Amino acid sequence: MARLREYYFEKIVPQLITEFKFRNTLEVPRLEKVVLNMGVGKAIADSKYIKQALDELTMVAGQRAVTTIARKSVATFKLRAGQKIGAMVTLRGDRMYEFLDRLVNVALPRVRDFRGLSKKSFDGNGNYSFGIKEQIVFPEVAVSNVENIHGLDVVVVTTTNNDVYAAALLKAFNFPFVA
Repeated sequence: MARLREYYFEKIVPQLITEFKFRNTLEVPRLEKVVLNMGVGKAIADSKYIKQALDELTMVAGQRAVTTIARKSVATFKLRAGQKIGAMVTLRGDRMYEFLDRLVNVALPRVRDFRGLSKKSFDGNGNYSFGIKEQIVFPEVAVSNVENIHGLDVVVVTTTNNDVYAAALLKAFNFPFVA
């Protein structure tokens, strides 16, 4: 079992029960999944960028990434429906906890000029989204092999519909929120 999952059951669940007066352990919010998304706009001109993004996202996530395709044609972007435009991966279970552990303890401290994550990025349904400007903050990605810097979107999905509960859950997982 992942270290962060054990930490959740041993420390976070009792902490949230006392803080919010939950009557049952099943009322305590949980992490459901983490979705990583990498949009590659340069892939419209050259498809090699998609392969690089897939390889890098697979290394970061520890799970094989899939390509995302355009649903609609957009003439101003020279984009056709069905064209490959990005990569994504959905993490659940132990891989999700291991990724979050690396994200909070290794990757985010390596971000240049990092001041913390904004609490305004909750969506109103208990989910939290943020972006990382460079994929090279993850130690799995070798800087010498990277030809292009890509951004990375991270979405943390919880089981609660309340942003206050979700913020307390992520704060207990040591997410570095700005005060």
